[in-house]
Formats: sequence, structure tokens, C-alpha cells
Amino acid sequence: MKMAGFYDESISNGLGWRAVLFVSGCPHNCPGCHNKEAQNFNYGQEFNKEEIINRICENSILKGVTLSGGEPLCKENIPEVLDFIKSIKEVRPNFNIWCYSGYTLEELMDRNDEITNETLANIDVLVDGRFREDLKNPTLKFKGSENQRILDVPKCIHEHKIVQVAV
Repeated sequence: MKMAGFYDESISNGLGWRAVLFVSGCPHNCPGCHNKEAQNFNYGQEFNKEEIINRICENSILKGVTLSGGEPLCKENIPEVLDFIKSIKEVRPNFNIWCYSGYTLEELMDRNDEITNETLANIDVLVDGRFREDLKNPTLKFKGSENQRILDVPKCIHEHKIVQVAV
């Protein structure tokens, strides 16, 4: 997996101080994408999990990690994304994990494969849905267009319904 970028600290990619990993590669090609170069699976540098985890562990103000892209949950990236999430939870069990995906939660659950199910079980908040330029709204917190949702994944799975996070 290639890495399109990494922020050691951010407050604009989820609640609280967070580290943000931008993975390379996205199949959606959303018109108006703000990270167009990250759609290329060969963009950026090789992902070095140990280096990124060390950077995260050295930063005491962080409350969580956000995965963005590109598309973290496409079939090409999801194995390494899951491995990274599990590794983070081993060293920082109280961290919450946010993930931005162009896939809806329903699309991901419809895959009904082991790796997607396990990945979802390890994500706390999913900002789902493809960016839609016609629904772009710069006043929204943590999302770019009106169709996107900020979901409490554990509650969605447990309650078998969509549960949005109030931000």
C-alpha cells in the first residue's frame, strides 16, 4: 500500500487531536475530489507501518487516528488498513478510529466478507458516501457534501440500523 500523506496532528479530520493517514488509491473518481492525486494507487511513498506507529506513540496529545485517502476500504487497501488499525489498538487501546470512505456502510456490509467485517468491527466512526460536488457544503463539520454521514459503527452493527454521530 502506498501512503499519500500523513499528518502528525489534526483537529479537522475528526473529534479531538488526531493523527491522519491518507492512503493512495481510489476507484470512485468523484468529480470535485479534493485529493485527486491520491486516487492513483502508485502515488506517494511506501507505507511504513512501524514508522507511523512510532510517530503516533511519541505524541501524547493524540486521542485517535483517522484514515482517509484515496479510499482506505477498497479491496486493494483494506488488508493493510486492517493490519494498521489492529496494530494501533495494540499500542493505544483507548484510541478511537475514524475512517473516511466513499463506500456507504450498507455497501461495505453487503460485501459480507471476513476482512471487511473485521475492519468495520474495529472502526469507531465512519464518514461514508462519495463526495458529491452538487451537494458540497463548506459549513458541514467533518464532511464535504450533504449526502455523507458520520456514523457510530459499533452502534450501527449492534442495533442493525443507521446511527449517526452528533458533531
